[in-house]
Amino acid sequence: MKICLVGEGAQGHTHIPVLQAIDDVEVASLACGIEADGVEFARQYNIPHVSSHYEECLRQDGIEAVVITSPNQLHCEQAVLAMGMGLHVLLELPMGLSLEEAKRVVATEEASGRVCMVCHTSRYNPAFRKVHALIDEGELDLHHIVQQTYFFRRINENRFGKPRIWTDDLLWHQACHMIDMVYWLLDDAEMTAWGQCGAPHPTLRVPMDVTLALHSAKRGCLVTSAQSFNNHGPIQSLWRFIGEQGTYMLEPTGLRDHEDNPVDLDDTIPAGVEGQDSEFFAAIREGRKALTSCSQCLPVMAIIDRVQRAIDGTVAAPSLGMVDAC
Repeated sequence: MKICLVGEGAQGHTHIPVLQAIDDVEVASLACGIEADGVEFARQYNIPHVSSHYEECLRQDGIEAVVITSPNQLHCEQAVLAMGMGLHVLLELPMGLSLEEAKRVVATEEASGRVCMVCHTSRYNPAFRKVHALIDEGELDLHHIVQQTYFFRRINENRFGKPRIWTDDLLWHQACHMIDMVYWLLDDAEMTAWGQCGAPHPTLRVPMDVTLALHSAKRGCLVTSAQSFNNHGPIQSLWRFIGEQGTYMLEPTGLRDHEDNPVDLDDTIPAGVEGQDSEFFAAIREGRKALTSCSQCLPVMAIIDRVQRAIDGTVAAPSLGMVDAC
């Protein structure tokens, strides 16, 4: 299967070795943003065609699918165009920078009949799969999920220290990882959602700190999250799952219980980007929706929209049931 990879940046470098290791998949074209960087990327990974003209790349002979790792603000338009041309789409999150954009992607997915999958990579992480299994099997009834994501992004660079031509979004991109995981674990599209943000960066002009609060009445679970681009130190994400039967901590060292014992994980199935990208091609071959199809993940974008409206002051902060519980 011939595919087009879109984006020569950090996420392009993340996907390309995985894509080139999948049987019967050929990265035949690269659609780039900066031509000189795209030419070097194509040379490094032996991609036969490269162009900064997106549609030209999609029209290369035999292209059946596209993997989109471009800047956030391009995701919606590029996904819609590709599906309109009959191509399957693997789309780095977010699928859009608004609920309206996300709905456009999903409507096109449904109308085209193409596989359109969003890269919620954490769902393919063995530790998160273990927590999901504990909840699903009734072995962990959650009271509270506490989560923190920390970056240092006061300079507009990617993870390789290379200048970016676009600016990241702390809520719609980075917090999207967390909100998707919470939605997947709790299976509740109707969670109440609230947020607030700190001051915008003087030159990047985006909020650098966000706090979020979610509440699942269905599960009786609170969610507290802190996100920061101001944190000094390496990128990291920390999770604490506080349940009736026990507490689990997910840190860079792995998943541990409240007694600091490591939790055994299933390492027999492909994980991370490998498992995610393999699922995309499996869904195409089997003629089914992918496990993280855009249509399946639309409720995640609706939850983010509720947080955004709370930040904008168009919805009031929810009580989260605290008065009744105390």
